[in-house]
Amino acid sequence: MTHQYCIVHDEGRIRTVTLNRPEVLNALHADANDELATVWDEFAARDDLWVGIITGAGDRAFSAGNDLKVQAAGRRRPNGPNGFAGITHRFNLDKPLIAAVNGWAMGGGFETALACDIIIAAENALFALPEPRVGLIAGGGGVHRLARIIPMKKAMGMILTGRRVSAREGSELGFVTEVVPQGEALAAAKRWAGLILECSPKAVRASKQAVYRGLGDANLEKAMRTVYPAQRENLESQDYIEGPKAFAEKRKPNWQNR
Repeated sequence: MTHQYCIVHDEGRIRTVTLNRPEVLNALHADANDELATVWDEFAARDDLWVGIITGAGDRAFSAGNDLKVQAAGRRRPNGPNGFAGITHRFNLDKPLIAAVNGWAMGGGFETALACDIIIAAENALFALPEPRVGLIAGGGGVHRLARIIPMKKAMGMILTGRRVSAREGSELGFVTEVVPQGEALAAAKRWAGLILECSPKAVRASKQAVYRGLGDANLEKAMRTVYPAQRENLESQDYIEGPKAFAEKRKPNWQNR
């Protein structure tokens, strides 16, 4: 299927989605976000796809965020229920997502990366939430996710000034998982995806669900004693038996996702 604003490539268990508006630094508007929401809806529904990667076309930008020219022309309409890039407000996706960030990740672009579970940043990556500089707020999760990922005072330093943070500083602050040479972000993301694919897909999804839902509960004991739905599904799966069996037989497990 041909898409207007992104490129979708499925390889084995991995779906790679490339934001494809390089002429505007991969900035997105509502039509692009709607298209991306459909792409991620399909990813979520397909049993054969286990890991998602999102990146940007070209080496200048992952995404410069919201297409302000569309907004300035008065043609802006609200994004759909799944938010920017079809993922910032998608809270029910247990499959892991990896952001491969090349160049600018500004505003909604940074929020898109923050909505992923792992962020791989090329050395030329720059991150910022510059919305206050144009009279806006980083309402696609930026003000909430960043303050939950890094120390509050560091987060407020970025949020209240819109200052740009390099890949190296992002790693030091804790929101970047790995920094790689320019041009190697996508390859590194695929390497991380390969490591995830060595694990049981049901156990991976159960782990992700437990992490995020558990963070919503301030009581550690309650979070630890709760068996979340994906955990229950994992406990009742054939893969739950296959893992220990493969270990005992000294072979690689044959995950069936069932």
